[in-house]
Amino acid sequence: MNSQYYQGRSPPPLQHPIPTHAHYQIPEPPDTPGAPEGAQGYMHFTSPPAQASMRAGQGQQGVFMPQPPYGGGAYHPPQPQPTADFQAWGNGTQPQQPHPNGVPNLASFGVDSATAQMGVQLGKSAMAAGQDYVEKNFGSYFLPVSLLKHQFNVSNSYVLNKLRILVFPWRHRPWSRKVRRSESSGQSEGYQAPREDINSPDLYIPTMALVTYVLLTALVAGMNNRFHPEVLGVALSKALVVLIMDVAFVKLGCYTLNIQSPAQVVDLVAYGGYKFVGAVSVLLASMVLGRKLWWCVFFYSFGAIGFFLLRSLRYVVLPGPDTQVGNSTVTHAQRGWRVRFLFIVAMTQILYMAILVLM
Repeated sequence: MNSQYYQGRSPPPLQHPIPTHAHYQIPEPPDTPGAPEGAQGYMHFTSPPAQASMRAGQGQQGVFMPQPPYGGGAYHPPQPQPTADFQAWGNGTQPQQPHPNGVPNLASFGVDSATAQMGVQLGKSAMAAGQDYVEKNFGSYFLPVSLLKHQFNVSNSYVLNKLRILVFPWRHRPWSRKVRRSESSGQSEGYQAPREDINSPDLYIPTMALVTYVLLTALVAGMNNRFHPEVLGVALSKALVVLIMDVAFVKLGCYTLNIQSPAQVVDLVAYGGYKFVGAVSVLLASMVLGRKLWWCVFFYSFGAIGFFLLRSLRYVVLPGPDTQVGNSTVTHAQRGWRVRFLFIVAMTQILYMAILVLM
C-alpha cells in the first residue's frame, strides 16, 4: 500500500541542515610587559631595513649589537660612522695623500706600508733585470728597443722637411749626417736622432707610407671594379718582398766589396722604405691625371728616389775617415767599384717602383 502511495507522488525535496554556531568573542591580546603607561594591548615593533642592517653588519663584523628592551618602542638602526677622509674634509683639512713612491695605502688590508714599498721595489728590480736579460741575449736576433726609439724619435718639422726632400731632393745641401760625440772624451758615439738631424733615416715615414700605399692600392682597385679582400694582403706582401729584396741587395753588395760601414740593417730598411712615398705619389696621380701625365709622375718619382738614395747611401758605401770602421784604406780601384755599385742601387729603384705600381 505504501508503495502504491509513493508511486503516485514524488518524494519530498532533500533539505540540508543549517549549521549553527554559538557566538564567541575573540579575546583581546594581553598587555605587553614593560609597556609605557596608557598603552593597552600588544605593541607592534618595526624591523630595521635590510640594507641598513647589512651595512651595519659589514662595518662591524664580530661586534655584538645590543637589542632594545622588549616593549621599548620602535627600533632605530645604528647610523654608519663617517670615514676618516670624510671627517677630514668636514673639518676643513685634506685627506691623507698617497705615498710619494706610488705605493698605495694597504693598512686597511693588514699589510704594512714598509712591506708594500719593499714589494714594489722588488717588482721594479725584477722587471729591469728581465729587460736587460732580453736585450743582452736576444738583442742580436731581434731589434733592440733603444734602436727602435732612436728611429721613431721624430718631430713634425722633421717629417715635413723630410717629405720635401724626398719629393724635391735636387737642391738639398748638405747630405752628411751629424755625429754624436761624448761630452767628456769627445769620441764618436753614433749619429744624431732624426729629430736633431734632417739627414738621419727614420722608420716613421716608411711605416706611414707603407700603410698609405696598401690602402690606396685597394682604393684604386675599387674604382676599377676589381676590389676584393685579397687585394690588401697581396699589396702588403708585394711591398714587403720588394723591401726585403732591396735591403738584401745592398747588404750583399757591401759584403762582396768588403765595405765596413757603421750603418745598421735598420738604417737600410729605412732608406728602402722611402720608395713607398714615390709609389703613393704615382697612385694618387693615376686617380687624378691622365695616362700621359701619369707616366711623367712615375719617371719623376723614380728619379727623385734614385737621386735621394745616391746621395744618402754615400756614407754607407763610401764612409769617411770619422765614421769608417777599422783602419783599412780604400784604394782607387775599390773606390771606383763602390761608386758603380752605388749607381746600380739607385738605378734598380725603377724596377722596384714598377713592381709596386704596375703589377
